Amino acid sequence: MGLRTRIALVTSTTVVVAAALLGMTVHVRTADDQAQRAAQAADAELLRAIDDHAAGVETGLLVNAPELPGPLRATVERRPVRATYLQLDPPSGPPHVWAATRVGGDVVAVRQSYAAQLRTLRNLDRALAGAGALVGALGCLVGIGTAVAIGRRIADSTRTAQRIAEGDLSARITPRGTDEIARLSRAVNTMADALAERLESERRVTADIAHELRTPVAGLVTAVDLLPPGRPAELIRQGVGRLRRTVEDVLEVARLDVPGLEQASCEEMPLGVLARRAAAPWPDVEARVVRDAVVRTDPRRIERIVTNLITNAHRHGAPPVVLDVDGARLRVRDHGPGFPEHVLAEGPVRFRSGSSDRGGDGGMGRGTGLGLTIVAGQAKVLGARVLYENADGGGAVVTIGLEAVRRTPDTTDRTPGTTDRDPFPPNPA
Repeated sequence: MGLRTRIALVTSTTVVVAAALLGMTVHVRTADDQAQRAAQAADAELLRAIDDHAAGVETGLLVNAPELPGPLRATVERRPVRATYLQLDPPSGPPHVWAATRVGGDVVAVRQSYAAQLRTLRNLDRALAGAGALVGALGCLVGIGTAVAIGRRIADSTRTAQRIAEGDLSARITPRGTDEIARLSRAVNTMADALAERLESERRVTADIAHELRTPVAGLVTAVDLLPPGRPAELIRQGVGRLRRTVEDVLEVARLDVPGLEQASCEEMPLGVLARRAAAPWPDVEARVVRDAVVRTDPRRIERIVTNLITNAHRHGAPPVVLDVDGARLRVRDHGPGFPEHVLAEGPVRFRSGSSDRGGDGGMGRGTGLGLTIVAGQAKVLGARVLYENADGGGAVVTIGLEAVRRTPDTTDRTPGTTDRDPFPPNPA
């Protein structure tokens, strides 16, 4: 049950219960007041009837009446008092109010009809029921309106917080009022400001460090080329090459972190051509076009994505590495241990690596480093979707989903073992 429904139910129930209690209170007080007034009127009528009877005037005074209610008869026979009694359910006839006393050895009494008072009470009950229903309906409307208003504010805050969590640090909530929700909105805005400032500071520091390293690394590359051939020179060349690639990757990540800085230069090309061209430097990679499609994308960024995926597959997975094109989807699969749970659940995390050369077990997913972070950033620039999976037969699978400009008829038989399963839901989260 959602918060809006709960607020509406609580408000409506409170109003209905309050209206019912108020109606019951009015009913009881009115009934008591009517009974008291009727008893007073019957007692006064009894006194007048006794005086008239003593003066010889014929009145409605009843002497030793057999229909006198038993409780009233017993009361006046035990003590010489005047007493009244409300008879709502007589054996016959309408309800009455009795007044009786003892005069000598006789019990004298008068009775008055109580039907008018009961009709008045029933009319009052109907009026109270109608008013209660109206108040209950208005209470329900107020409760629903309040719940919708509060729910809308909370939903807006939730959507904005989700946008912030997804990386849109410019998203802000517009606080309305001074209540708890408004204070929560201001706290979320303050948190987003602090987070944006911290991330920008970290990005700037990272970019500055990478820029500062670029010149000495270039000098190292030049100096390595001057070393005499040999195993030491080869080891130094490998280390300097890895350092240069890391610096370039850090600079690329820093650029991708700046919203709007990287813009795609799109053109229409068959995805199969792009995939084969990107996989050309790796003769051991099997590039298969199950079904080709023309996509509007940035070829340079697609090649960068494919290069990073194949590099990760070679570095942290196990052969064979397969590159598939199926329509507007591009898949890279290795046959290593696959992705760990944190990558499947949260995606790649920069600098988080557990590959064999860093003390891990060599799994592709455990050595993501900056490679898959760049893949995610470049895919975001292209508007593509990225899905990380572990294959049933073992190995990690990364699927890049692009939007096709038009579908071309199948010109290649489907590769055995492929399926039509759509890895992307119609409404991805």
